[in-house]
Amino acid sequence: MPLYEYQCQTCDHKFERMQSLSALDEATPCPRCHGEKTKRLMSSFASHVKGTRKPGFSEMKAYQMYHERMDKFSKLPPIVGARAMPGPPNMTQPTDSGTSPDS
Repeated sequence: MPLYEYQCQTCDHKFERMQSLSALDEATPCPRCHGEKTKRLMSSFASHVKGTRKPGFSEMKAYQMYHERMDKFSKLPPIVGARAMPGPPNMTQPTDSGTSPDS
């Protein structure tokens, strides 16, 4: 059975109670004032990792690889030529006669 931490909403007393997983929060009275308004608190816990891999290792490795790639991309020179986009031709380019259509 797990050990839960509670706090009384009436007298602010913090206490621990060993209860089954199916026990309701509302059914835990305060040992000091016997108040029925108690709140289950988030507690720290310990875990034992078996094997060579830690939980979350894949995600951490993926973020590390992402940041390494972004660092490499930021060091590259800017693109000199623009990719040809479909659509109407650029009207500011010179024509075959060597004059701009704007002139």
